[in-house]
Amino acid sequence: MPTEQKHTNNLIKESSPYLLQHAHNPVNWEAWNDDALLKAKEKNKLILISIGYAACHWCHVMEHECFEDEEVAKTMNAHFINIKVDREERPDIDHIYMDALQMMTGSGGWPLNILALPDGRPFWGATFVKKQEWIQVLNQLQQLYIEDPKKIIGYAENMATGLKEINTITSGENQDLIQDSEIEVMVAEWSKYFDTFLGGYKRAPKFMMPTNLNFLQYFSHAKQDNTINEYVNTTLTRMAWGGIFDHIGGGFSRYSVDTKWHVPHFEKMLYDNGLLISLYAKAYAATKNDLYKSVVEKSITFLEEELLDKSNGLYSSLDADSLTPDHKLEEGAFYVWQEDQLKAILQTNYPIFADYFNINSYGLWEEGNYVLIRDGEALDIAMKHSITKIELQDIISKCLSLLKAERAKRNKPRLDDKILTSWNGLALKGLTDAYRYLEEDKYLTLAIKNADFILNQMTAEDGGLYRNFKNGKSTIHGFLEDYAAIIDGLISLYEVSFNEKWLNHSFQLTEYVIKNFSDGETGLFFFTSNKEDKLIRKTLEVADNVIPSSNSMMAHNLHKLSKYFPEDNFEGRLDQMMKTMKPLITENPQNHANWLQLTQLMSENFFEVVVIGENFELICKTLMKNYLPNAIFAASNAKNSNLPLLMNRYVMNKTLIYVCNHGSCQMPVEETSKALDLITSND
Repeated sequence: MPTEQKHTNNLIKESSPYLLQHAHNPVNWEAWNDDALLKAKEKNKLILISIGYAACHWCHVMEHECFEDEEVAKTMNAHFINIKVDREERPDIDHIYMDALQMMTGSGGWPLNILALPDGRPFWGATFVKKQEWIQVLNQLQQLYIEDPKKIIGYAENMATGLKEINTITSGENQDLIQDSEIEVMVAEWSKYFDTFLGGYKRAPKFMMPTNLNFLQYFSHAKQDNTINEYVNTTLTRMAWGGIFDHIGGGFSRYSVDTKWHVPHFEKMLYDNGLLISLYAKAYAATKNDLYKSVVEKSITFLEEELLDKSNGLYSSLDADSLTPDHKLEEGAFYVWQEDQLKAILQTNYPIFADYFNINSYGLWEEGNYVLIRDGEALDIAMKHSITKIELQDIISKCLSLLKAERAKRNKPRLDDKILTSWNGLALKGLTDAYRYLEEDKYLTLAIKNADFILNQMTAEDGGLYRNFKNGKSTIHGFLEDYAAIIDGLISLYEVSFNEKWLNHSFQLTEYVIKNFSDGETGLFFFTSNKEDKLIRKTLEVADNVIPSSNSMMAHNLHKLSKYFPEDNFEGRLDQMMKTMKPLITENPQNHANWLQLTQLMSENFFEVVVIGENFELICKTLMKNYLPNAIFAASNAKNSNLPLLMNRYVMNKTLIYVCNHGSCQMPVEETSKALDLITSND
């Protein structure tokens, strides 16, 4: 029998696991909706907006200290309309109020707590606040609103103006595109911050920043820059060796709290892992480093075992916290090990394992708990123990299997089982890159099933996309990042399957974005559709963070689609976007790495590779397993295709490879080695 709950609020009607976690708080929470906002205006009550997400450790702490407390709830319920927001479901709301918090305090984070006027304009904000301070500040601000409302209204008006100004981007009609030489200067300046010994930046905490590494990997390849190449590989190796990577179950955690990638915040997010699968697959193509291949394989295993829904959609995250054997909720409890546990499980193999994963002062975290971390080459460990490298790998593999079986007996971290379109798009791209470079058929099968799920379950009646999916329902219309990530994933899926339906869907979704998200002045796209209810600001999201910005992803999509569909003016739109973005990219390149990569791709030779004839699949696989970031592929064995790149190129009884640059093609060749020479000798 389920235990009877003392309190239930309106969040019980929601599907988000994060909102449902708060459904039995004594606080009278509402979800963000028209009714709650109208109630605030009708009653002239301040709005208390609290934003977080299911895997957020400090969100749980604040819930326990404040929102589960009757005294706190009494204050909140008396004076405010209390609105809970899952930032992952509603990034449009999160963007605005996070900007507000950073303007007010100079920093940000979650839980994100905002007080706003009844019309939603913010005037106060904070992250984690302890109980007594929380009650005190709420009472003080409510008192001020009663006694001197003009003071609060004036501050909110200034804040609303500031929020619009910081997101104002001027049209770049008079700008030139960034030149190749300028990019080299930017990277040289940026590289001063690199930690060349442990990877990442010279600071803690350390975030993995796959978008930045993806650009730097391409830059070092294109420029034959050994220094940048070494930095990228040092970072990829150290991340793969670190405790931030789950050596037992696969997959990466959010970030590490130290400089050596050792102790993470243990939550595992779909978006990190989708992006990192793609990054490591490309790195494997460029280096043939087996460590990178192993990271890809283990990370996809993690997706399959922990995040894959029976519908073939992928869930959002695993929580950092899990229950200890004595039923205390602790961060990392599922993942850490005590020395005596390891000795008992691994027995005679323990000494080798302990050397390999540093069950010593280097790998010790706190309270006798170890987080597995490597700090040296396998060959050195093997030589120390007088065994071969293959024997060592066999022993380590057996040890990890034993630990995985033992760990399965523990209380698992909580699962956020909502399915988000954009994060699935990032994972779809990761799966297609994994198939392309590792040539494992099941990755393509998984990608196709995921894409079918998105198009069958996440598509609205008007041809647009939904944002979320849970319990068979979608309740939120898609944001720009949903379209951008799915279009990117579908283009990549076309390139590894050559089924034109994926490319046609990407084209249709791009047309939808242009029609419904366009900012006519800058050529950029708004984060929210022009059909949607107006928030206090229409956001232009352009800065690349851990996830590339929605506008930079769309720019990459337009670049590729302009090659596949040259008559549809995608190139003109792209040119306008790049000119608008030039001042922002040059001012802060490391926050615009995805833009920077596109800038470089546009300033150098970029190839359309067309393979047509009976043997197209084998030829494409042979070519595409190479790291060729400056090329797109189109292929078919059909005489007739509506795809412009394929038209009028079929020759009976031959499979021909055309290497083209901006529509101008070399004479076709039949050998993959000759085609590869045409691409790489000109890149």
